[in-house]
Amino acid sequence: MHILIYSYNYHPEPIGIAPLMTELAEGLVERGHEVRVITGMPNYPQRQIYEGYRGKLYVNEQKNGVTIQRSYLRIKSKPNLIDRLLLELSFVFTSLPQALKGQRPDVILLTVPPLLVCLPATLLGWLYNCPVVLNVQDILPEAAVRVGLIKNKLIIRAFETLEKFAYRTAHTISVIADGFVDNLLQKGVPANKIACIPNWVNLNFIRPLSKQNNSWRRAHQLDDKFVVLYSGNIALTQGLETVVEAAVRLRHIKDIAFVIAGESKALERLQQHCLSCGADNVLLVPLQPREKLPQMLAAADVGLIVQKRNVISFNMPSKIPLLLASGRPIVGSVPATGTAAKAIQQSGGGIVVEPESPESLANALQHLYANPALAAQLGNKGRKFAVKNYAFEQALDSYEKLFADVVANRATNLDILPKFISKESLADI
Repeated sequence: MHILIYSYNYHPEPIGIAPLMTELAEGLVERGHEVRVITGMPNYPQRQIYEGYRGKLYVNEQKNGVTIQRSYLRIKSKPNLIDRLLLELSFVFTSLPQALKGQRPDVILLTVPPLLVCLPATLLGWLYNCPVVLNVQDILPEAAVRVGLIKNKLIIRAFETLEKFAYRTAHTISVIADGFVDNLLQKGVPANKIACIPNWVNLNFIRPLSKQNNSWRRAHQLDDKFVVLYSGNIALTQGLETVVEAAVRLRHIKDIAFVIAGESKALERLQQHCLSCGADNVLLVPLQPREKLPQMLAAADVGLIVQKRNVISFNMPSKIPLLLASGRPIVGSVPATGTAAKAIQQSGGGIVVEPESPESLANALQHLYANPALAAQLGNKGRKFAVKNYAFEQALDSYEKLFADVVANRATNLDILPKFISKESLADI
């Protein structure tokens, strides 16, 4: 099978959807499929084009059997809403010529956000008469509206129209959690059009490792500390100020150290908050290379999942499978009714506390610090849950079967065209 993956993010970007799509593409190649990836120039999370890709319109690469076709992006390091729209539009227009250069795919996997990319993917599906599988990692515009990123009613209405178009024209919609399924059903998407395949973790790469003689602990002078770790994106939805303020409440326990790993510019802003609060027990470090991730996760005694209370309920952080697989307990400062809270509670691998409550977070961390047997028990349960539910091979099986099914039952190009184009009018062309 020839599979075209349309993904804004891909290797070498270290976090978010990029590692997942990279593993999926390479896993499909290992199973004998031909995989081509349409992506942008790597820029995330710094929002700067990586060295070696700057000033180029197109770059074609081969990595582990995958053909990677990159295209130019218009990107700003501190984007406003217009900059974000122009970024998406630049990818829409520059990626399409790349997508047309290559073998006709049997199926297209499109990851969203960004939502505007559904336009060229739908056009490709029509031109090649092949099904488009929409892989929904976050539901826009709801998520952006909830955190205040989009406020203009006209823009919101435009995105809602685009969202409906994406759901209607896709052959199948793959989502990453049950909360997404409920959301789509409420919007009138047929249940038989939705497939739920959770994001995964490579259980051989991320696994429980000893804290003793841990190179990451040693390098950061944390050998004798109870380490509370947050690693990943620092954006509007997280509210890492809660973590800093929880750290202040635990300053009297000298053994507890907080580590926050994130993008450098976000850390600069967080550093100011640490200084103003007197949080001298917080270590801020830049995002680590992917090869150091297992040692960093193993260096932790507790892993954090942090969300603001206004985060939309279906948001599912990709960090949850990683932390569970590492065998470390999770403390989730997340909305109690959300998908993240449900995942943590179902796993048995962590504790959920009230979001944006430094006191609740500090109390939960102190409880685990004082009860190492409980922390170990949660970590063991989390690992077992990850093995059962988040194994990469399991997800790969699911995607391979999904692709085979949609190719076998694909709609004709007439079925995926917008409703305002009638089949009768096409017959006259």
